[in-house]
Amino acid sequence: MKHEYYGYHKEALLKNPKMRLFCMKDNSEVFRQMAEQMAEEIKSHNARGVKTVFICPVGPVGQYPYFVEMVNEENISLKNVWFINMDEYLDDEKRWISEDHPLSFRGFMVRNVYSKIMPELIMPGEQRIFPDPDNLSYIPELIERLGGVDMVIGGIGINGHVAFNEADGTMSAEEFLAQKTRVLKISPETRAANAIGDFNGALEDMPSYCVTVGIHEIAHARKIRLGCFRNWHRAVVRRAGYGEPTPEFPVSLLQNHQDITLTFTEFVAALTD
Repeated sequence: MKHEYYGYHKEALLKNPKMRLFCMKDNSEVFRQMAEQMAEEIKSHNARGVKTVFICPVGPVGQYPYFVEMVNEENISLKNVWFINMDEYLDDEKRWISEDHPLSFRGFMVRNVYSKIMPELIMPGEQRIFPDPDNLSYIPELIERLGGVDMVIGGIGINGHVAFNEADGTMSAEEFLAQKTRVLKISPETRAANAIGDFNGALEDMPSYCVTVGIHEIAHARKIRLGCFRNWHRAVVRRAGYGEPTPEFPVSLLQNHQDITLTFTEFVAALTD
């Protein structure tokens, strides 16, 4: 194997990574931890009377049932919370796909998060935000007005992308990290991986375009919390933790972030089933 780190067993993987790595038993533990991190951030900020600003995904999504349960059972007010979702698929005219499309991230958040939180706790609609292809400057300007992002919750794509910040070996690290919210064409690798994971393999019907929060907005968040749990995340986690920083694998450019963690399952830590 050309890159030794792809062969690291669990002990070697956790020994001396370039970002903090944590291994948990299974998917449910990883997702519950992500939900707890979100809830604790909100409760801490609420206690101090300050806002909480998240950049959050629709993929991974396993944290949301736990989060909804915690909010409702612990009576956690989201009135001073902003959810800035990472991205959304676009049609061939580079407009949002319809909210009732099975892949719509906007539709997912309504059906599985916002509609399940008690009305007296949910944040106002204007604090539930998606990047808009017709108003790309809105999110960077909003983040600046809000005083920055407190926490990014997310996963990592097969080519190292965070949100839909696709790999680009033609750019320098500085150029790549300067990219803000934008529309872009989804890479063939990402379309294939997402078709397998989210659309029963229907590659021909996968959208080709998306709008995404930029790596600039993510890299400047105060905390970044990433989770990995798929079989191909075995390679992703090892390269994220030990590979050289490069725009060809975007998450590697976050290795020096002041407060980033990557949590994965025993399945991902193992090299065989």
